[in-house]
Amino acid sequence: MKPRERALEIVSALQTAGHTALWAGGCVRDALLNKQPKDYDVATSATPDEVEAVFGANKTLAIGKSFGVITVLGPKSAGPVEVATFRRDGDYSDGRRPDSVEFTDAKEDALRRDFTINGMFFDPVAEKVIDYVGGQEDLKAKQIRAIGKAKERIDEDKLRMLRAVRFAATYEFAIEAETLSAIQENANQISAVSPERIGNELRRMLSHRNKATAFELLVESGLWSEIGPSQSQRPDPVERDQLRGSLDRLQSDDFSVVVAALCQRDDGLPEKLKSVWRLTNDEVEKAQWLLKALPVIEQAQGLAWSQLQPWLISKHADEGVQLVEALAPGEFDASLARCRESLTLKPETLNPPLLLDGKSLVAMGVQPGRHFKRLIDQARAMQLDGTLSTREQATEWANRALAEGGDESDAAN
Repeated sequence: MKPRERALEIVSALQTAGHTALWAGGCVRDALLNKQPKDYDVATSATPDEVEAVFGANKTLAIGKSFGVITVLGPKSAGPVEVATFRRDGDYSDGRRPDSVEFTDAKEDALRRDFTINGMFFDPVAEKVIDYVGGQEDLKAKQIRAIGKAKERIDEDKLRMLRAVRFAATYEFAIEAETLSAIQENANQISAVSPERIGNELRRMLSHRNKATAFELLVESGLWSEIGPSQSQRPDPVERDQLRGSLDRLQSDDFSVVVAALCQRDDGLPEKLKSVWRLTNDEVEKAQWLLKALPVIEQAQGLAWSQLQPWLISKHADEGVQLVEALAPGEFDASLARCRESLTLKPETLNPPLLLDGKSLVAMGVQPGRHFKRLIDQARAMQLDGTLSTREQATEWANRALAEGGDESDAAN
């Protein structure tokens, strides 16, 4: 069973039981935009207890019951569906969620939502759009507009400022003037939102093909000055154009690569952003690797193979090349060509087995110690640069280096 079929089945069951039941929010918006909804939410006049009665205790989860939300389970192929009772929200004292809710009707429920394009309902049984907020007109106009007074919607949940930017960027819409003005006036309050929620929104908009537009809107809205890498400082026009251009050229939509592009060659910034955007350890490590790889890739044409090869065998090498192309278009063509050509080599050519390793040294009677790594690393460099080509040559070189004492570099001459 597909998610749409399950969502229709739930609406039909509630309507048969005498309740109003409709699809709500994002699934309606996406369907009207001829996009496949990722999931379906159902809004209903039935109370949580009545929803449980219709579907049974073994088919429902009451995790959000205090806010009028019951999760209705179904076949694995369809997934769970959230069924929410029409409600009116109380005050938002924490700027995130209502202190209380009051069950009401569909119109009141629509009026408490964030943006008009998210405030529509659809009756899949009657195949009818129910729109109390002008969402259809705003879809046609391609604009993001707050329901009611924009400042009130933002006061209720500060995250809505970032959501407006995300929707505008990913759907290629404009932010309606009053809504944008309210965001600009309240941008400094984004700090009330947890880093986890900020990071999640940034991932969704900056890991999208329209990431350059998202960045531009973040700057225009004033939000970038509050949450960007250079906090409390609005990018000057030159920096802004450079960053937007880099993101526009960047082929990868991987968030770590985008973070690296935004850090402007400062490999210390990803660690600082870790707490601000709640980056994962893997995201930080990858962004740092990419930033440290930049000068190597840019100078690849003039490097010995032993200097370049250790970077190109990384699983991030191709994205490192993409990052250089995005940050400095046309400046390092010869180096990029060498990197791209090298990355097409067969694995055994790009990264051949070591001619000298720890087992070899132990077999030679060498006691483990720090000199192990020095010998192995130098033999590897000589192997990559063609000075050593067989295990016998590597062993002979190591014996000579050890016999001559301490300074392995002498044995290479």
